Amino acid sequence: MNAPLTHTTVLLDEAVDAWLGDAPAVGCFVDATFGRGGHSRLALSRLPAGAQLIAYDKDAEAIAAAAQVADPRFSIRHQGFAALGELPPGSVAGVLMDLGVSSPQIDDPARGFSFRFDGPLDMRMDTSRGQSVADWLASAETQQIAEVIRDYGEERFAVQVAKAIVARRQERGAISTTAELAELVAGAVKTREPGQNPATRTFQALRIFINAELEELQQALSASLSVLQPGGRLAVISFHSLEDRIVKQFITEHSKEVYDRRAPFAAPKPMKLRALGRIKPSAQEVAANPRARSAILRVAERTEVQA
Repeated sequence: MNAPLTHTTVLLDEAVDAWLGDAPAVGCFVDATFGRGGHSRLALSRLPAGAQLIAYDKDAEAIAAAAQVADPRFSIRHQGFAALGELPPGSVAGVLMDLGVSSPQIDDPARGFSFRFDGPLDMRMDTSRGQSVADWLASAETQQIAEVIRDYGEERFAVQVAKAIVARRQERGAISTTAELAELVAGAVKTREPGQNPATRTFQALRIFINAELEELQQALSASLSVLQPGGRLAVISFHSLEDRIVKQFITEHSKEVYDRRAPFAAPKPMKLRALGRIKPSAQEVAANPRARSAILRVAERTEVQA
C-alpha cells in the first residue's frame, strides 16, 4: 500500500502573519490557492469567530482535502483564483496567493508534473477540463512548441527541443509519458546547470502554458485591487522568476502616484498599494524543505478608498 502524499507548507507563519495583518478584524479573507490548506488552517486558528475565509482551487484533490475542514467560517470554491474578482468590491480584508505546484501534485506520477516519475504526460491543475500536455504536443507546430519552452521555461535550447519533439512524433507517434519527454529533452539539451535535470525548464514551461498560469496570475492580481478594502493585505508567494517578476512589477506599478501628462497641473491619482516588503525562507526552513529554496513572499497593502 502506497503511503499518502504529504505537503509541507512554505513560509507558513510568515505568510499568514502578512496576510492577516497585525490585528485580524471580523472580515473576509481569501486563500486564492488552497492546495492542501496549510495556510488556511493556521489562519482559521487565529481569526475571530465572526470572520470568514473563502478558498479557491482548480484541483479536485485540493477540493477533497478542503472538505475535511470542519469550520463554519470556511468555504471552498472549485475555481481558478482569477475568479476572486467576482467578489463584491472592497469586501476582502486580505488575499493570499501561494503560487506553483503542491508536493502531492508533483509526487503523484498520475498527474504528470515531474520528470522524476514515469506517468501520463498530463500536467493539468484541473483534470476535469482542458487539454493535457500530451494532447497539445500531439498537434502543435515546431515554432509554437519552441516559443512556449523559450518564453515560459527560459530554455536556451528551446528550438532543438521542439524539433526533437516533432521529429519523434513524425517517426514513432506522439509522446504520451513523462519519461519519454524527459529522455527526448536530455538528448536535445547539450549543456545544463550543475545539479539540474536537463528537462527541468521544459517541464516548467509546458506546465505554465497548459494551465495559463501567468495569465491567470495577472488577472488575479488585478482583481485583488478591486476586492481588497482599504488597509487590506495582498501576500503572494512565488517560486520562479517569471512569477516573481509579474508580482514585483504589479506592486511597483500600483505603489506610486499616477500623473496625467495631458493635465500637468491636475492632482495625481493616488497610489493603490503600499509595498510592505519581501520575505525569503530561512536557512532552517530550506534545510528542512528544499522545495522552499526559491520561494519569495511579497506583501502589499491596499491604500486607495474604494469609489
